[in-house]
Amino acid sequence: MKDGVILSIDQGTTGTTVLLFDHAGAIRGRAHSEFTQYYPQAGWVEHDAEEIIAVTMKVIADALRAGAIVPDAIQAIGITNQRETAVLWERASGKPVARAIVWQDRRTADECADLKARGLGELIQRKTGLVIDPYFSATKVKWMLDHIPGLRARAERGEICFGTIDSWLVFRLTGGKRHITDYSNASRTLLYHIRELRWDEELLALLEIPAAMLPEVRPSSEIYGETDPQMFYGTRGIPVAGIAGDQQAALFGQACYQRGMAKNTYGTGSFVLMNTGTEAVTSHEQLLTTIAWGIGDEPVEYALEGAIFVTGAAVQWLRDGLKMIDHASETRELAHAVPENEGVYFVPALTGLGAPHWDPYARGLLIGLTRGTSRGHVARAVLESMAYQTRDVIEAMQRDSGITLKELRCDGGAAVNSVLMQFQSDILGVKVEVPSIVETTALGAAYLAGLAVGFWESRAEIAEQWALDVRYRPHFDAAKREQLFQRWHRAVELAKGWARDIESPLQQGDPQ
Repeated sequence: MKDGVILSIDQGTTGTTVLLFDHAGAIRGRAHSEFTQYYPQAGWVEHDAEEIIAVTMKVIADALRAGAIVPDAIQAIGITNQRETAVLWERASGKPVARAIVWQDRRTADECADLKARGLGELIQRKTGLVIDPYFSATKVKWMLDHIPGLRARAERGEICFGTIDSWLVFRLTGGKRHITDYSNASRTLLYHIRELRWDEELLALLEIPAAMLPEVRPSSEIYGETDPQMFYGTRGIPVAGIAGDQQAALFGQACYQRGMAKNTYGTGSFVLMNTGTEAVTSHEQLLTTIAWGIGDEPVEYALEGAIFVTGAAVQWLRDGLKMIDHASETRELAHAVPENEGVYFVPALTGLGAPHWDPYARGLLIGLTRGTSRGHVARAVLESMAYQTRDVIEAMQRDSGITLKELRCDGGAAVNSVLMQFQSDILGVKVEVPSIVETTALGAAYLAGLAVGFWESRAEIAEQWALDVRYRPHFDAAKREQLFQRWHRAVELAKGWARDIESPLQQGDPQ
C-alpha cells in the first residue's frame, strides 16, 4: 500500500469540505465549514470568492489537524466544485471584481427567454449539450460585463479572468500561475463545444463574451501545477492533479465506469448522471448531455444528466426559513411517524424547476393540507419531493438512452436518510444502493488526482474499493407507485409559470 494521502477539496454551494484519503480509499481526516449566502434581490444568489478561499484554507488546516497528518504527507490535491457558479477576477491582482453569481441565481431568466425567442435553442444544444437556462455560467458572465462599469473593455484587453470555482481555486492555490479548468466544468458554461472540445467562437460572439477571459481547458486527471509554498505553511509545492465538477466527480467516485451505470447525489440540489461512454447522446427529453471526464490522453467520456435544483435546500428551508426543525436529521423521525403522505405534496420550485421541466418561473407549492396535517406530513412531503423529481429525470433518461435502469447508486448528505432512500426505491421500482463512503464527490476528485500521480494505478483498482453499505428494494406494487406519481405531476403543473406575470427575474442593480 502506498504511503501518504490525497487531499480532496469539495467546494460546495453552502460550504467547503476537505477530506484526506489514504490508498485504501479510507478517510484519514475531514473538516467542513459553511460560508455566507447572499440574497441581494429576489431570485439572486451570490458568494464572496475571497471568503471561499479563506474558508478553504482554514478547512484544509482543520482536516490535517483532525487527522494528525503533516502537509508533507499530501501526495496530490483534487478539486471538485459547484459547477456553474461564475467568478470574475483581475488577472494581475487575483482579486474578484464582484461577488460570484451562483448556479441557483435566476436574474438572467429574461435574457435566456430572449435567446430562446431568437430560435437559438437547437444551435446551443447541438454544440454544448445544454438547454438555455439561467443555471449555466454564460449569461451570468454577460450580466456582469453589462452591469459593471468598464469591465467589458478590461475583459477584452485580457485583464479579467473568468472561471468556475475550480478555476478560481487553482489560480489562487498556484499563486496565479495557472488559469485553467477541466472538460467537465467547461461543458457547463454554455460556451464549450463538447464534441469538438473547444471554446465555441460563434457562441462567444452571440453572448458577447471575450475569449481572452476564458481558462485553458485540460483533462480531469493531470498534473496542472504545484501549490504556492506560501499557501501551505512553507512546505514543498504539492501537485494539483485532479479537477471535476461535483456531479461528475460523484459519478467517478461511485465507480460508474460502465455505460448505463447511474448515480444520484442528494445535496443542495440533486443530480442524476448516467454514463454513456464515449458517445455524447443528444437528449430529446430536455436532459443535459455533459462531459463526464477526460483521463489524461484517453478519449473523453460523456453522461446524460438531470439537474434538480432544490432537494437538500428544501430541508434547509424547513430549518432556517420556517424554523420547523432544528437539525436536518429530524426529518427522518418526523416522516417515519406518518408512513403515508395522506395527499400532502410539496413541489420545491424555490428557484424554479430544473430537468426535465426547465421552468424558471415555477415557484414552490405545498398542497393537500387539511386540519389533520402535521409537521410529519410536511417533512415527508419534502423528502418525497426529492424522490419524485429523481423519477422524473430517470424516466426521461431511459427514453433518451434506450437503457433500462437496473439500480441507482445514491450518495450525498440525504443518502443516510433511510425513509428517503426506501421511498426512492419504492417510487422507482428498482434497487437503490448506498456505498459505505457517501462523500463520493470528494472521493471522485481524490481518485482523479491520485491517478495522475500514480497513487492509484487504474480505474479497475479503484472500482474494487467500492463497497456497499445499504441496499433498498422496492415494496410498492405498480398501482400504488403510479397513483402517487400521477398526483405528483398534478401538483407540478400547478406550480409551473407562477411567477411569470408576478415578477421579472431580470432586475437592475449593483452586483456588489
